[in-house]
Amino acid sequence: MPHTSPENRKSYVKFVKIPTRWIDNDLYGHVNNTVFYSYFDTAINTYLIKFGNLNIHSGDIIGVCAESHCSYLKAVHFPQELEVGIRVNGLSEKSVRYELGLFNFNTSKAAAQGWFVHVFVNRRNMKPVKIPNKIKTALMKLEAPFNANQN
Repeated sequence: MPHTSPENRKSYVKFVKIPTRWIDNDLYGHVNNTVFYSYFDTAINTYLIKFGNLNIHSGDIIGVCAESHCSYLKAVHFPQELEVGIRVNGLSEKSVRYELGLFNFNTSKAAAQGWFVHVFVNRRNMKPVKIPNKIKTALMKLEAPFNANQN
């Protein structure tokens, strides 16, 4: 199995703060692996709501997860403060691939990193649609201006 090296903060375009919660810890005393996906999803949707005007409650167009992945590099624990770094590495008419890094507050190396693919669909019929202009503009601002695999 290949080893994933942790990326630096400078590899990401935008950061969203994520608090850990007591319930996030598992019986082994660290944040459970499934919670990392929730952190990624929360960071992405926080960004889309704030900068892309995504209306999660009644908008005609929503983003649904088509694929996700996470590599766990270092344990995190409640009550650590975390930040999710976001960049876009793949933007098409109807979908986007985010690359994400989870960092302990004020650390330079990722504790976890992964990707998340959104396909934008019509809420009523769940058919893929073009990404709305406001959202696409916000996503373009997350595109990494360099090879994201550089450390």
